[in-house]
Amino acid sequence: MIFDSVFGLFSNDLAIDLGTANTLIFIKGKGIVLREPSVVAVHAESKKVLAVGHEAKKMLGRTPGSIIALRPMKDGVIANFEYTEAMIRYFIQKVHNRKTLVNPRVIIAVPSGITQVEKRAVRDSALSAGARTVYLIEEPMAAAIGVGLPIESPTGNMILDIGGGTTEVAVISLSGVVYSRSVRVAGDEIDEAIVHYLKKKYNLLIGERMAEDIKIKLGSAYPMEEEKSLQVKGRDLVAGIPKTLLLTDEELREAISEVISVIVEAVKTALERTPPELAADIVDKGIVLAGGGALIKGLDMLLREQTGLPIIVAEDPLSAVVLGTGRTLEETDLLRQVEI
Repeated sequence: MIFDSVFGLFSNDLAIDLGTANTLIFIKGKGIVLREPSVVAVHAESKKVLAVGHEAKKMLGRTPGSIIALRPMKDGVIANFEYTEAMIRYFIQKVHNRKTLVNPRVIIAVPSGITQVEKRAVRDSALSAGARTVYLIEEPMAAAIGVGLPIESPTGNMILDIGGGTTEVAVISLSGVVYSRSVRVAGDEIDEAIVHYLKKKYNLLIGERMAEDIKIKLGSAYPMEEEKSLQVKGRDLVAGIPKTLLLTDEELREAISEVISVIVEAVKTALERTPPELAADIVDKGIVLAGGGALIKGLDMLLREQTGLPIIVAEDPLSAVVLGTGRTLEETDLLRQVEI
């Protein structure tokens, strides 16, 4: 620990939110320094990494046969060890001042339902990518710290973190997770539901980038005051030629309703399993929404209707996990309490 504090003077310690959709990095004393898609482009034959992050995402669905653009993370955990390591290495080198003599200490947020094998994979990939020591903390705990919930107090705090690969719901009290549930249904499944719906109803094939774009621009979980529509471009599966159609927000709600209901059920289950004393606190304080999924219009209204509780959307839901992880970098005592 003494060595760590001495080394800390010479290295830029990092907090990483290693997400399925995006990776964010926080540097001690500087704040969030990187926010890039978790995508890697590789050469099909030599398997050499050609691009990472924004550059690689531009290639998704648009590559020639010799290049493959892929996501090395799936459902919040590592799907491809080699490419995840290459991605972490690239991001660390991009933000880390190579003039420093010492490799950084790295804290990584991981899903609460992660297995021992998956934990080891995250740890090993960060060490191989140049980290000095690696600490892991649970994403819902990091999100709760990031949105400013009083996690150290003996009261119940409930957080719902909807990311790209996982939805995490947790009840936190006295710096510990009293109950947590991780369902591997989140933003990516919403994209897949949109692709499937258009294919089934209109024989229109779209790519994952288009699906994500539709979700951001038109997605809603609850009927909105003003009806919206969007032009969607794809390939007609019958005629085989490009086609454009007009999609309404009502149709899109129908397309994603199953995925949204899984998320709502996870919240209801968490409320059923919460000890009565803490449940009373949650009735007063409500549920805080974080993660990219919190930006889906009307999700707070739907949850309010289904649970009868106050729902608060975090000020910056996309950064909640990395901000919380970053705070543990700066407060060693907090890290000791929450690391897994």
